Amino acid sequence: MNLLEEEIKNITTEIVERNKFFLIDLLIHGNRGSRSIEVFIDGEKNVSADDCAIISQEINSQLENLPDIGLNYNLEVSSPGVDRPLKFLRQYPKHINRKFEITYKLDNETKKAIAKFIKIEGEELTFTSSGTEIKIKFNNIIKAKVLISFS
Repeated sequence: MNLLEEEIKNITTEIVERNKFFLIDLLIHGNRGSRSIEVFIDGEKNVSADDCAIISQEINSQLENLPDIGLNYNLEVSSPGVDRPLKFLRQYPKHINRKFEITYKLDNETKKAIAKFIKIEGEELTFTSSGTEIKIKFNNIIKAKVLISFS
C-alpha cells in the first residue's frame, strides 16, 4: 500500500468508526485522474443508504484536501451486501436466526454446511443443521455467507 492509499485508509477508518460503524474493505483502483475508491462498511445494526451517504460526504470532504488525489475520482460507500462473505466476528450478532452457507475447518478437514446461526459465545459460533448442533471457533471459519430467505 503506497502513502496515498495509507492516508485514504486512515481517513476512511476514522470517519467510519466515528459514525459507529466499522470498515470491512477498502478497494482503490486506477491512478491520478481516474481513481475509483470503494468503501464497504458494516455495523452492529444494519447500514442504511442514509448512513452511507453521510459517511461518503464526510470522506469526500477530507479526500478533497489531499494534494495527491487529483480532482477526478469516484467514491462509493456501501454495505458489503449479502453476496459478500462475513469477514469479522463483530458482523455475526445481527445475523442470529439467519441461514448461512459456511465452510470451516474441523480436525484438519474442510467441511461445508448450510445451517441456521443460533448463538455466539465469545469466539464460538453455534449453528444448527438438520437438528444437529455445529459449534465452530471463529478462526476456523474459512467462509461464511448469509443466505437470502424469502419465507
